Amino acid sequence: MRVALFAFVTAALLAAWITPAVRALAMRMGVIDQPDARRVHRQPTPRWGGIAIYLAFWAVVIPLELWLGRWNNTLTALLLVGTGIALLGMVDDKRQLSALWQMVALLGAGVALTLFGIRIEGVTHPLAPLMSGDYRPEYWVPLGMWSVPVTALWVFVVTKTVDAIDGLDGLAAGVTAISATTLTLMAVLEGQLAIAVLAAALAGACVGFLRHNINPASIFMGTVGAQFIGFVLATLAIVGTFKLAATISVLVPLLVLGVPFFDAFFVVSRRALARQPLHKADTRHFHHWLVGRLGHRRAVMVIWGIGLVFSVAAFTLYRLTR
Repeated sequence: MRVALFAFVTAALLAAWITPAVRALAMRMGVIDQPDARRVHRQPTPRWGGIAIYLAFWAVVIPLELWLGRWNNTLTALLLVGTGIALLGMVDDKRQLSALWQMVALLGAGVALTLFGIRIEGVTHPLAPLMSGDYRPEYWVPLGMWSVPVTALWVFVVTKTVDAIDGLDGLAAGVTAISATTLTLMAVLEGQLAIAVLAAALAGACVGFLRHNINPASIFMGTVGAQFIGFVLATLAIVGTFKLAATISVLVPLLVLGVPFFDAFFVVSRRALARQPLHKADTRHFHHWLVGRLGHRRAVMVIWGIGLVFSVAAFTLYRLTR
């Protein structure tokens, strides 16, 4: 637990320290988010803040995991594929890549993980503990050959849903910090030290970045940040909670990521009812709806609170099914 706490604090301090330099770089390179009808900010604001999260995360993870002797294929995959995701995000922040390019890249990232042995091998009946009080072999459903497409789809969906909630100052970073902290606690209790360090470093890096991203934000994390943290969360869920899927409910990782999944359901439902294209960006997200009723800061606080409720529910279900 102390190692995880050290990872959290160090990543937070590093992210807070690095972000101003990244902001200056984004300003110099002209990577600026201009206000428009779909965005809620009113002043041109630099992007690329996710670079600070990326650097702080790996500056903590690499030396700690090597020192602990826990470096493995999972970390190699996360470094290589995660760096590719971050670079893609940097290009998108600068040049606005098409949705098709991003979809292909993220699905490819999911397939790449499976080449390193990182995949969702199977799931359990989500209500098994309510029916029997424990898990039995018959509740386990192996995915077999479907594990590759399911893993790729999981990575794509989680990454894009986290990216989608990055519409208010501090929202994505705060929600990710809450989810990653929950994954840290589960990993610590399971003795998964390598996973605990990863999750704690991600939570800390997001908290440190919040110092500059709280409304009114001086910098946005951009696609580079939103997709990187979404990818790391998706991977952590696979190697953490999904690896325990034979003994805990499959609902646990879904609840940990409850806010982005809820927002995705909310916006898809509204677009479907309005007979609008499901993939087209608009202001139908849950956070847009809340801002119109509560204002920017209160809306963010409410969604953080919802994220905390989801995480408490996930942790409670995890404890009940262990």
